[in-house]
Amino acid sequence: MNLNNFELAFVLGRLLLGLNFLLHGLVRLPKLAAFSAGIEKEFATAPLPPALVSAYAHALPFAEGSIGLLLLLGLWTRPALVAAMLVLMSLVFGSSLLEKWSLVGDQLLYGLYIITLVLHLQRNRLCLDPVAAT
Repeated sequence: MNLNNFELAFVLGRLLLGLNFLLHGLVRLPKLAAFSAGIEKEFATAPLPPALVSAYAHALPFAEGSIGLLLLLGLWTRPALVAAMLVLMSLVFGSSLLEKWSLVGDQLLYGLYIITLVLHLQRNRLCLDPVAAT
């Protein structure tokens, strides 16, 4: 398949974000208990119920990994990008509660990256989206 520069840029951007999300999830799964305990400790003084923090910390790696896999495959790309943005919004919420403003800044850059991909979804190629639509 001969991709123009815009299509190639989108595919590479989608793959990069997908790899990032997938690896965030995969590296946390083997140490899920320790990861969750660390998040719970970090949010001990935040105005959130500990049970909610624990549930979130246990679910986050699965969400990240699933979103990453969908983006790598180019399967349900638009919903996967929306899910990525929702995860990112939850991270911004948590980082703001902890007043970790430099981390919020990094997360906002991820948000701009996702927005850029959404704006160029029509350039999605080398993906399974057409198969899923049938």
